[in-house]
Amino acid sequence: MVIELKSDIGVKKEAPIGFSWTMLFFGPLVPLLRGDIKWTILHLLVVIITLPIFGLGWIILPFVYNKRYIINLLERGYKPPDEETRMLLIKKGIIAE
Repeated sequence: MVIELKSDIGVKKEAPIGFSWTMLFFGPLVPLLRGDIKWTILHLLVVIITLPIFGLGWIILPFVYNKRYIINLLERGYKPPDEETRMLLIKKGIIAE
């Protein structure tokens, strides 16, 4: 499921909710293409560190990345454009009521 967030000046960003299949298959390219340099570097470091234990980081990070990406957008001033999107974010535990 993909939601749309909107900034105060009208810039819209789409953000998927839930498990990141794209990150599972393409790894650090996903945050890199989204302009999320911090998570690109973090993903590379975690994968390198967990390489001896079968690259466990590559499997774990897709479970948390989309939620962290949405939280990052909200911290940068993006907001849900409607009540339905806001309620979905509350239901998923991304924002508080």
